[in-house]
Amino acid sequence: MRIGVLTAGGDAPGLNAAIRALGRRALAASDELIGVRNGFAGLDGDADLEPLSRTELSGILPVGGTILGTGRHNLDHPHGGRERVATAINEQFDALVIVGGDGSMTVAADLASRGCPVVGVPKTLDNDLAVTEYCIGFDSAVSVVADALDRLHTTAASHHRVMVLETMGRRTGWVAATGGLAGGADYLVIPEFPVTLDAVMDHIERRKSRGSSFSLVVIAEGVDVTPWGLDALAGPGHALAAAVHDHTGYEVRATVLGHLQRGGSPTAFDRVWATRVGAAAYDLVAQGCFGFASGVRDGRLTPIAMSDLIATTPFVPRELYELCATFF
Repeated sequence: MRIGVLTAGGDAPGLNAAIRALGRRALAASDELIGVRNGFAGLDGDADLEPLSRTELSGILPVGGTILGTGRHNLDHPHGGRERVATAINEQFDALVIVGGDGSMTVAADLASRGCPVVGVPKTLDNDLAVTEYCIGFDSAVSVVADALDRLHTTAASHHRVMVLETMGRRTGWVAATGGLAGGADYLVIPEFPVTLDAVMDHIERRKSRGSSFSLVVIAEGVDVTPWGLDALAGPGHALAAAVHDHTGYEVRATVLGHLQRGGSPTAFDRVWATRVGAAAYDLVAQGCFGFASGVRDGRLTPIAMSDLIATTPFVPRELYELCATFF
């Protein structure tokens, strides 16, 4: 078989581990593996392809990013992009493995509905794909947040400051909540459970009255601060930090982790599970199980329809939020 693989959307630690696992399984079965460069852009127009041998797959397990390159390519502009990609897939491959998040899986599900032989591998730092319990990159992103809070804690305590940490999370607060819980955050602001600006101020003041000379506040990038009367253009982290200083007079610093959450080597957890879902993607291809992704349910690898991955958004449950609040 001639099997293609592409990574689309934002990069994430663990992508190379998945590519490596897929490739090793394919080459062991004497199949041909072809990398598509730069996501769907590599199929929209002249095909930008790269044969992958054991040489290209060697040494990439601990490497962040993706050896294939990636990007967010709009297939709806100009009109006909999806049709061109569908034609390219059918002309170039017996099967194509698409590693990506909600946007990529939306395209992949559409391509499957057009009869294209596609298989998915869930990837998103935000952890906002439905059904599957594992998405490549999430654990690594959470580890970056926890490590940042560990470092900010000592600075905050030494200088008696309020530290505001902004994390990734456009629609959901998974990274903020899980990273905040692991890193001992003193307060959490996420899209799922809106709070008032007064509530944030009151909490910081209460900590001060109890003898705490510092506070660590975690806020997700998707939090809408406009109901607080703050400037959204500044970003929620900087906007909240400025408001806390104005209201309390305390010394406040904001840290925006941004792309630091995407970069660097994957955690051991991401290396192992990315390897497992990458290998499972090959099994789906070999079985002709197209239109499905190699997901995880109840701790086990299982095929999940790509349309199900994007059918709903898995928000942070109240149970987890309330656990975080226990430590406020």
